Amino acid sequence: MAKQILMVVANPATSTTLGGPVGFWAAELIHPYDVFTQAGYGVTIASPQGGRVEFDALSDPRDASGYAKDDTLSLDYIHRPEFMAQLENTPAIASLDPAEFDAIVVCGGQSPMFTFRQDEALRDLFMTFYTAQKPSAALCHGTCLLLETELADGTPLIQNKVMTGFANSEEDYADQVVGQTVMPFRIEDEATKLGAQFVTQPAFMPHAVRDGHLITGQQQNSGADTARLVLSVLQES
Repeated sequence: MAKQILMVVANPATSTTLGGPVGFWAAELIHPYDVFTQAGYGVTIASPQGGRVEFDALSDPRDASGYAKDDTLSLDYIHRPEFMAQLENTPAIASLDPAEFDAIVVCGGQSPMFTFRQDEALRDLFMTFYTAQKPSAALCHGTCLLLETELADGTPLIQNKVMTGFANSEEDYADQVVGQTVMPFRIEDEATKLGAQFVTQPAFMPHAVRDGHLITGQQQNSGADTARLVLSVLQES
């Protein structure tokens, strides 16, 4: 039977800094999803609360802003009814059995920055995969989940780990474009305080890193690289 990947996307939320609706980033689901399915793996798309999930508007190639207009892969998937149907009623993570999956990938976007750090169930799910020695990946702002994950002895999971995530250089860019502070905290700063070895490439360059079976991707352009690292770990087992 094909190995199964669990991909977790955020539920819709409201930005406490800007006041508008936020969701998950389209490319951070679609690009790794494409890598996994092209390789013959099964993928389940879930969310913490279940139900309908939504793209961050800026990540939608159809958005009037044109911010993601060059994301042709996401546009292709958006026009696949069988794919989009999965986003209409995602299973809640509590309804799933982690033993049925071989790896987890937590996607980013804006909503995770306002919802993931407080989500104990999502943290526990991630650590279930990690302690079972399964590939455990987080991407872009989804890596904020790792700021609260701890080993059994209370040590931060990311202490002394090599990791990446949405970088300060990229937060600077976002703040300048919007004209105010977009995010309530910065992952690079918080992870460094916890003792992580936070490594980045220039803003918006594809970049993913692996430390054992912990895998992290820098931003929305890093989804395919993140997925390929997950596959490399699976192929070792």
